[in-house]
Amino acid sequence: MNANLERLTMKSSIRLTGTMTAAFLAAATLVLAGGSAFAQQTSTASSAPQKLRNYRYCEVIPSVQSGSTVTSYIYNTTGFHHCPPGKWDKLTEQEVNEAFGSQKAQLNGPRYWVIDHAQSTGPQTGTGKTFTFGGIEMGLVGTLTTQAGQPTVGEQPYVVNEVNRDTIWTYDAGKPIFELTDPDGHVYVMQSYAQLVDKNLKYRDLPGLASLLTLPPGWSYSWQKLTHTLNLNSNGLAYVVNDNLFDSYQRIS
Repeated sequence: MNANLERLTMKSSIRLTGTMTAAFLAAATLVLAGGSAFAQQTSTASSAPQKLRNYRYCEVIPSVQSGSTVTSYIYNTTGFHHCPPGKWDKLTEQEVNEAFGSQKAQLNGPRYWVIDHAQSTGPQTGTGKTFTFGGIEMGLVGTLTTQAGQPTVGEQPYVVNEVNRDTIWTYDAGKPIFELTDPDGHVYVMQSYAQLVDKNLKYRDLPGLASLLTLPPGWSYSWQKLTHTLNLNSNGLAYVVNDNLFDSYQRIS
């Protein structure tokens, strides 16, 4: 890794929970506490869809600060529903903070998976906990613990994050994959695209996405159709990056 890219690398300790893994924003050490912040949680179980490509989902990530430590709780709609637009569009950060007791919150979505299947290869530590934000039920997939003032994973584009997780993303043969290549030649495969910046971005737009990206010097974007199934195994440590539209990629090489 060259010196410039090394300065961009941010380490995050992340643990995914349950049989369905979350996206690049999933969390660090699972910390569950009592109190009013979890008053609306239940033990409702959800089932991950068998096919994920172009599956719409959303995440709500409320953050609670205690002293110099910030704990962010990642809630994801995958397996519950497709994140109803009418309710999602009305949800605000203030509403989340008031309901959860958090100081700030990210509304991360809508997003769409670009993987075909997902598997967790780590310990099955699913919490079964849910929370309802603005009438939208979501499952707790993990937490992220950072120091106050430190950016969380995914907040800065083209910053490489080291993510501790045990997952396998599967991309089926005959399907396209969309890739970023960094100045050192490392290739990152898109795992989800977002409608956070470009509200009209569609799956069909991904082959021509390069024209919409603001790529730093040395970075490039491309796509290809797979001739064989690709299993992207994190092996305990995934390198994850976002582009300037907040589409998410994991390193393959």
